[in-house]
Amino acid sequence: MSAETRMTIRRMGFAFPPAMKGHWNRKRPEFSQIVNAASLAMPYLEPYLIRTMREARPLLRDDAMRRDLDSYVAQEATHFRQHRKFNDELKARGYTSIGALEAKIDVSYADIEATHSLAFNLAYAEGFESMALAIGQMLVEDRDYLFGGSESGVASLVLWHFVEEIEHKNVAYDVFDHVAGGYFRRIHGFLYATAHIFLLTRRGYQTLLREDRLWHDLKSRLRLAGLLLRIFRKLTPRLLRILVPGYTPRQVPDPDWALAWAELFSTDQNAAGRLDTDQLRRPAPVPLGV
Repeated sequence: MSAETRMTIRRMGFAFPPAMKGHWNRKRPEFSQIVNAASLAMPYLEPYLIRTMREARPLLRDDAMRRDLDSYVAQEATHFRQHRKFNDELKARGYTSIGALEAKIDVSYADIEATHSLAFNLAYAEGFESMALAIGQMLVEDRDYLFGGSESGVASLVLWHFVEEIEHKNVAYDVFDHVAGGYFRRIHGFLYATAHIFLLTRRGYQTLLREDRLWHDLKSRLRLAGLLLRIFRKLTPRLLRILVPGYTPRQVPDPDWALAWAELFSTDQNAAGRLDTDQLRRPAPVPLGV
Protein backbone atom coordinates (compact mmCIF):
# COMPACT_ATOMS: atom_id res chain seq x y z
CA MET A 1 0.00 0.00 0.00
CA SER A 2 1.27 3.44 -0.88
CA ALA A 3 1.83 5.66 2.14
CA GLU A 4 -0.19 8.28 0.30
CA THR A 5 -3.34 6.25 0.89
CA ARG A 6 -2.60 6.39 4.63
CA MET A 7 -2.02 10.12 4.93
CA THR A 8 -4.50 12.96 5.34
CA ILE A 9 -3.41 16.61 5.32
CA ARG A 10 -5.28 18.10 8.25
CA ARG A 11 -5.78 21.69 9.28
CA MET A 12 -6.09 21.55 13.03
CA GLY A 13 -7.02 24.06 15.70
CA PHE A 14 -6.10 23.79 19.38
CA ALA A 15 -7.26 25.96 22.28
CA PHE A 16 -4.73 27.19 24.84
CA PRO A 17 -6.81 29.11 27.41
CA PRO A 18 -5.26 32.14 29.15
CA ALA A 19 -5.37 30.31 32.48
CA MET A 20 -3.20 27.48 31.10
CA LYS A 21 0.18 27.18 32.81
CA GLY A 22 3.44 25.80 31.52
CA HIS A 23 2.55 22.78 33.65
CA TRP A 24 -0.44 21.97 31.44
CA ASN A 25 -0.62 18.61 33.17
CA ARG A 26 -0.77 19.72 36.79
CA LYS A 27 -0.43 16.14 38.02
CA ARG A 28 2.80 15.69 36.03
CA PRO A 29 4.79 18.94 35.82
CA GLU A 30 7.94 17.07 34.82
CA PHE A 31 6.20 15.40 31.88
CA SER A 32 4.78 18.78 30.91
CA GLN A 33 8.29 20.18 30.62
CA ILE A 34 9.62 17.17 28.72
CA VAL A 35 6.89 17.70 26.13
CA ASN A 36 7.45 21.47 26.14
CA ALA A 37 11.17 20.96 25.55
CA ALA A 38 10.55 18.56 22.66
CA SER A 39 8.06 21.02 21.17
CA LEU A 40 10.74 23.73 21.08
CA ALA A 41 12.75 21.64 18.60
CA MET A 42 9.93 21.10 16.11
CA PRO A 43 10.11 24.49 14.26
CA TYR A 44 13.77 23.70 13.47
CA LEU A 45 13.84 19.91 13.17
CA GLU A 46 10.85 19.55 10.87
CA PRO A 47 11.87 22.24 8.34
CA TYR A 48 15.26 20.45 8.19
CA LEU A 49 13.45 17.18 7.41
CA ILE A 50 11.34 18.95 4.78
CA ARG A 51 14.39 20.47 3.06
CA THR A 52 16.13 17.09 3.10
CA MET A 53 13.16 15.37 1.49
CA ARG A 54 12.77 18.08 -1.12
CA GLU A 55 16.44 17.74 -2.04
CA ALA A 56 15.94 14.00 -2.51
CA ARG A 57 12.75 14.33 -4.55
CA PRO A 58 14.40 14.75 -8.00
CA LEU A 59 16.30 11.51 -7.38
CA LEU A 60 13.13 9.44 -6.97
CA ARG A 61 12.17 7.40 -10.02
CA ASP A 62 8.84 6.24 -8.64
CA ASP A 63 5.79 8.49 -9.05
CA ALA A 64 3.98 7.00 -6.06
CA MET A 65 7.00 7.63 -3.86
CA ARG A 66 7.12 11.26 -4.98
CA ARG A 67 3.44 11.65 -4.10
CA ASP A 68 4.10 10.07 -0.72
CA LEU A 69 6.99 12.47 -0.14
CA ASP A 70 4.78 15.45 -0.98
CA SER A 71 2.12 14.30 1.49
CA TYR A 72 4.77 13.74 4.15
CA VAL A 73 6.13 17.25 3.61
CA ALA A 74 2.63 18.71 3.91
CA GLN A 75 2.00 16.89 7.19
CA GLU A 76 5.35 17.95 8.64
CA ALA A 77 4.69 21.57 7.65
CA THR A 78 1.45 21.58 9.63
CA HIS A 79 3.26 20.02 12.60
CA PHE A 80 5.95 22.65 12.99
CA ARG A 81 3.51 25.52 12.49
CA GLN A 82 1.25 24.23 15.24
CA HIS A 83 4.23 23.68 17.56
CA ARG A 84 5.45 27.21 16.86
CA LYS A 85 2.06 28.53 17.99
CA PHE A 86 2.25 26.45 21.15
CA ASN A 87 5.84 27.54 21.83
CA ASP A 88 4.74 31.16 21.53
CA GLU A 89 2.07 30.42 24.12
CA LEU A 90 4.78 29.14 26.48
CA LYS A 91 6.80 32.32 25.97
CA ALA A 92 3.70 34.40 26.72
CA ARG A 93 3.46 32.62 30.05
CA GLY A 94 6.78 34.05 31.14
CA TYR A 95 9.44 31.47 30.27
CA THR A 96 12.39 33.74 29.57
CA SER A 97 14.82 30.90 28.78
CA ILE A 98 12.97 29.75 25.67
CA GLY A 99 14.55 32.25 23.26
CA ALA A 100 18.08 31.07 24.05
CA LEU A 101 17.04 27.41 23.81
CA GLU A 102 15.48 28.01 20.40
CA ALA A 103 18.59 29.81 19.15
CA LYS A 104 20.79 26.84 20.10
CA ILE A 105 18.46 24.37 18.41
CA ASP A 106 18.40 26.51 15.27
CA VAL A 107 22.21 26.59 15.13
CA SER A 108 22.42 22.86 15.75
CA TYR A 109 20.22 21.91 12.80
CA ALA A 110 21.79 24.49 10.52
CA ASP A 111 25.20 22.99 11.32
CA ILE A 112 24.06 19.41 10.68
CA GLU A 113 22.55 20.36 7.35
CA ALA A 114 25.55 22.40 6.22
CA THR A 115 28.23 19.88 7.17
CA HIS A 116 26.69 16.57 6.10
CA SER A 117 25.78 14.88 2.85
CA LEU A 118 22.29 14.23 1.56
CA ALA A 119 22.80 10.54 2.34
CA PHE A 120 23.52 11.37 5.99
CA ASN A 121 20.60 13.79 6.22
CA LEU A 122 18.28 11.15 4.79
CA ALA A 123 19.61 8.64 7.32
CA TYR A 124 18.96 11.19 10.09
CA ALA A 125 15.42 11.71 8.77
CA GLU A 126 14.77 7.97 8.65
CA GLY A 127 16.27 7.52 12.11
CA PHE A 128 14.17 10.30 13.57
CA GLU A 129 10.99 8.96 11.97
CA SER A 130 11.64 5.43 13.23
CA MET A 131 12.22 6.83 16.72
CA ALA A 132 9.08 8.99 16.42
CA LEU A 133 7.06 5.93 15.45
CA ALA A 134 8.28 4.17 18.59
CA ILE A 135 7.49 7.23 20.74
CA GLY A 136 4.07 7.57 19.13
CA GLN A 137 3.18 4.00 19.95
CA MET A 138 4.37 4.49 23.54
CA LEU A 139 2.38 7.72 23.97
CA VAL A 140 -0.79 6.16 22.57
CA GLU A 141 -0.40 3.08 24.75
CA ASP A 142 0.24 5.10 27.93
CA ARG A 143 -1.99 8.05 27.02
CA ASP A 144 -4.18 7.99 30.13
CA TYR A 145 -1.22 7.98 32.53
CA LEU A 146 0.69 10.68 30.65
CA PHE A 147 -2.14 12.97 29.54
CA GLY A 148 -5.09 12.09 31.76
CA GLY A 149 -6.73 15.19 33.27
CA SER A 150 -4.41 17.57 31.41
CA GLU A 151 -5.23 20.59 29.24
CA SER A 152 -7.18 19.35 26.24
CA GLY A 153 -5.42 21.63 23.74
CA VAL A 154 -1.91 20.42 24.52
CA ALA A 155 -2.81 16.73 24.81
CA SER A 156 -4.77 16.96 21.55
CA LEU A 157 -1.82 18.67 19.82
CA VAL A 158 0.69 16.02 20.89
CA LEU A 159 -1.56 13.04 20.18
CA TRP A 160 -2.53 14.43 16.75
CA HIS A 161 1.14 14.92 15.91
CA PHE A 162 2.03 11.35 16.79
CA VAL A 163 -0.99 9.83 15.09
CA GLU A 164 0.36 11.44 11.92
CA GLU A 165 3.87 10.18 12.69
CA ILE A 166 2.32 6.71 12.72
CA GLU A 167 0.47 7.46 9.47
CA HIS A 168 3.55 8.49 7.52
CA LYS A 169 5.86 5.93 9.12
CA ASN A 170 6.98 4.45 5.77
CA VAL A 171 7.95 7.57 3.85
CA ALA A 172 11.37 8.53 5.22
CA TYR A 173 12.43 4.88 5.22
CA ASP A 174 11.39 4.44 1.58
CA VAL A 175 13.12 7.61 0.40
CA PHE A 176 16.30 6.79 2.33
CA ASP A 177 16.33 3.23 0.99
CA HIS A 178 15.75 4.44 -2.57
CA VAL A 179 18.38 7.21 -2.61
CA ALA A 180 21.08 6.06 -0.17
CA GLY A 181 20.31 2.80 1.61
CA GLY A 182 22.54 0.51 3.61
CA TYR A 183 22.11 -1.10 7.02
CA PHE A 184 25.06 0.58 8.73
CA ARG A 185 24.19 4.00 7.30
CA ARG A 186 20.61 3.55 8.53
CA ILE A 187 21.74 2.55 12.02
CA HIS A 188 24.21 5.43 12.20
CA GLY A 189 21.43 7.85 11.27
CA PHE A 190 19.08 6.34 13.83
CA LEU A 191 21.62 6.46 16.67
CA TYR A 192 22.74 9.98 15.75
CA ALA A 193 19.20 11.33 15.44
CA THR A 194 18.02 9.66 18.65
CA ALA A 195 20.99 10.89 20.69
CA HIS A 196 20.71 14.37 19.20
CA ILE A 197 17.01 14.91 19.87
CA PHE A 198 17.22 13.31 23.32
CA LEU A 199 20.09 15.63 24.28
CA LEU A 200 18.25 18.69 22.96
CA THR A 201 15.14 17.65 24.87
CA ARG A 202 17.07 17.01 28.07
CA ARG A 203 18.74 20.41 27.89
CA GLY A 204 15.33 21.95 27.32
CA TYR A 205 13.43 20.34 30.17
CA GLN A 206 16.36 20.82 32.55
CA THR A 207 16.39 24.54 31.72
CA LEU A 208 12.61 24.89 32.03
CA LEU A 209 12.52 23.01 35.33
CA ARG A 210 15.30 25.29 36.59
CA GLU A 211 13.16 28.27 35.65
CA ASP A 212 10.32 26.62 37.60
CA ARG A 213 12.73 26.22 40.55
CA LEU A 214 12.06 22.49 40.45
CA TRP A 215 15.35 21.15 39.09
CA HIS A 216 16.94 21.11 42.55
CA ASP A 217 13.74 20.02 44.30
CA LEU A 218 14.22 16.45 45.56
CA LYS A 219 10.59 15.42 45.14
CA SER A 220 10.55 16.73 41.59
CA ARG A 221 13.78 14.93 40.72
CA LEU A 222 12.41 11.67 42.11
CA ARG A 223 9.19 12.10 40.12
CA LEU A 224 11.26 12.82 37.00
CA ALA A 225 13.41 9.72 37.56
CA GLY A 226 10.34 7.54 38.00
CA LEU A 227 8.71 9.01 34.91
CA LEU A 228 11.79 8.47 32.75
CA LEU A 229 12.08 4.88 33.97
CA ARG A 230 8.47 4.27 33.02
CA ILE A 231 8.90 5.87 29.60
CA PHE A 232 12.09 4.00 28.74
CA ARG A 233 10.77 0.69 30.04
CA LYS A 234 8.04 0.96 27.43
CA LEU A 235 10.13 2.64 24.75
CA THR A 236 13.37 0.62 24.77
CA PRO A 237 12.01 -2.61 23.21
CA ARG A 238 10.49 -0.53 20.42
CA LEU A 239 13.79 1.24 19.81
CA LEU A 240 15.79 -1.99 19.84
CA ARG A 241 13.71 -3.55 17.06
CA ILE A 242 14.89 -0.71 14.78
CA LEU A 243 18.43 -2.12 15.04
CA VAL A 244 17.45 -5.50 13.59
CA PRO A 245 18.67 -6.09 10.01
CA GLY A 246 15.70 -6.16 7.69
CA TYR A 247 13.60 -3.87 9.90
CA THR A 248 11.06 -1.72 8.11
CA PRO A 249 8.34 0.44 9.68
CA ARG A 250 5.77 -1.58 7.74
CA GLN A 251 6.35 -4.36 10.27
CA VAL A 252 4.94 -2.14 13.04
CA PRO A 253 1.14 -2.40 13.38
CA ASP A 254 -0.92 0.75 13.79
CA PRO A 255 -2.47 1.13 17.26
CA ASP A 256 -6.25 0.77 17.29
CA TRP A 257 -6.63 4.08 19.16
CA ALA A 258 -4.70 5.92 16.44
CA LEU A 259 -6.98 4.44 13.78
CA ALA A 260 -9.99 5.48 15.87
CA TRP A 261 -8.57 9.02 16.11
CA ALA A 262 -8.37 9.21 12.31
CA GLU A 263 -11.97 8.01 12.11
CA LEU A 264 -13.04 10.69 14.60
CA PHE A 265 -11.37 13.35 12.47
CA SER A 266 -13.12 12.07 9.36
CA THR A 267 -16.51 12.53 11.03
CA ASP A 268 -15.84 15.71 13.07
CA GLN A 269 -12.64 17.63 12.36
CA ASN A 270 -13.06 20.01 15.28
CA ALA A 271 -13.62 17.18 17.77
CA ALA A 272 -10.18 15.70 17.08
CA GLY A 273 -8.55 18.90 18.37
CA ARG A 274 -10.45 19.00 21.67
CA LEU A 275 -10.12 15.59 23.26
CA ASP A 276 -11.59 14.89 26.67
CA THR A 277 -8.49 13.98 28.66
CA ASP A 278 -10.60 12.49 31.45
CA GLN A 279 -11.69 9.76 29.03
CA LEU A 280 -8.37 8.74 27.51
CA ARG A 281 -8.55 5.27 28.99
CA ARG A 282 -11.36 4.46 26.58
CA PRO A 283 -10.44 2.44 23.47
CA ALA A 284 -11.36 5.36 21.17
CA PRO A 285 -10.86 9.11 21.63
CA VAL A 286 -13.79 11.08 23.05
CA PRO A 287 -14.16 14.82 22.38
CA LEU A 288 -15.09 17.32 25.05
CA GLY A 289 -18.80 17.68 25.67
CA VAL A 290 -19.77 14.14 24.70
